[in-house]
Amino acid sequence: MNSVNTSRLARQTAEKLIGSRAALQRTPAVIGFDGFIDHIYHAVDTRKSATEFTRIKSLKAFSQRIAGAAGKSTNVEVVPQGAPRLGGNGPIMGFAMSSLGVPVTYVGMTGYPKTHPIFQDFSKRANVLGIADPAVTDAMEFEDGKLLVGKHQNVAEVTYDNIRKRVGETTWRKLWEAARFVGMVNWTMLPHMTAVWKKIQTELQPKPDAAKKMIFFDLADPEKRSTEDLALALKVIAKFQPQHNVILGLNEKEGLHVGKVLAIKTVGKGEKLIVDLAKKIREKLDIHTVTIHPVQFAAAADAAGAVSVVGPYTPNPKISTGAGDHFNAGFCIGRLLGCDVAQSLQLGVSCSGFYVRQAISPSREHLVRFLQTL
Repeated sequence: MNSVNTSRLARQTAEKLIGSRAALQRTPAVIGFDGFIDHIYHAVDTRKSATEFTRIKSLKAFSQRIAGAAGKSTNVEVVPQGAPRLGGNGPIMGFAMSSLGVPVTYVGMTGYPKTHPIFQDFSKRANVLGIADPAVTDAMEFEDGKLLVGKHQNVAEVTYDNIRKRVGETTWRKLWEAARFVGMVNWTMLPHMTAVWKKIQTELQPKPDAAKKMIFFDLADPEKRSTEDLALALKVIAKFQPQHNVILGLNEKEGLHVGKVLAIKTVGKGEKLIVDLAKKIREKLDIHTVTIHPVQFAAAADAAGAVSVVGPYTPNPKISTGAGDHFNAGFCIGRLLGCDVAQSLQLGVSCSGFYVRQAISPSREHLVRFLQTL
C-alpha cells in the first residue's frame, strides 16, 4: 500500500488545477438521473428554552433512544438546519462539477414539465433538463453519520423511454455523443437504472472513431437491494469498459458490500484493507478505476496501482449530506485532467473538505486556495 498525505501532493494538485480552466471548459458532461429536495435536521436531546436545545450528537445515541421506546412510544423533535436544499447524488455532483468549471447538462428529477424552484440556481450554471418531479429526503445529521428518510414515489418515472421522450430523441442522442464525461448515480434509489444502462449499451453505440468517454457510476448504499440485483448491476457496469473508461465510486459501507457480493477476500485492516479492496474490485470487474472514500481518508486503484490519501477531516462539519458527491466531483475532475490517482484523490478529499466546512460548493479558485493551505 502507498499511503500519501503530504503538503507536497496538495501543492502539486493545486498546480494542476490552476491551469485547468480551458481544459475543463472543453469537457462537456452529462449527469443523471435522480433529483431530491433535502430537508436537513438536528434531533433534540434536551430543550432549554424556545430557542435553545442540546442536540443528540451521535447516530448511536439516537438509535438507543428509538430502541428504548420499543413496546412503548416516544417523541422525537427535529429542528430544521436552514432552508430546504437541492438534493440527490446527481444534482449535488453536477452542481459541484459546474462550480469547478465543467459544462454540465443535468438530466433527471428536477421537475417536469417545468423546473422545480429548488433547482433554479442550478439551472443558471448548468443545462437542466427535467424528466420527473423531485422526490423528498429528510436528513437527520449526527456527528458520526446521518439518517436519511425518503419519500421516493417519483423515482419510478426514471426510465429510458421517459429520458428519450421528455428530453427529446435527437437532443438526448446529441448530448450523449458530445459528452466526454457521463455520471450515472444513485442506482439503489432508481429501480429501472440497470435497464437504462442496458438500453444505453444497445442504442448509443459509439462511432468507430469516437474518443472514449469517462463514465462514472455511484451505487448509493445498495443495502436495500437484493444481492442478485447488485450482482447484475455490477456486471452491466463492467460491460461499458470495452468502449469507455469506467470509474466506480463507493463509500466504505458500499465498498465492503460490493466486496462481499463479488466474493473478494481482503488483507489487512483499516486503510490497508480499503486500498486492497479497491484494487481487487477493479481487477474483478476489469474496469478503469475504483475509488472508495471512508470519512477520514480515500483510496483508489487503476492499472498503475493503488494508493490512499488522508483527507482534511473536521469533527465539526457545517454539513455532511452531499460530502460524498463532492468527493466524487473532485475525483472525477482529477481523472479528466489526467491526474494520477493520488492527485485525483487529493482533489476529491479537498473538494469534500471545503464543502463540509463552508456548506457551499467550491469554485476552482476556492479549491486552489484550500489546497495551498494543506
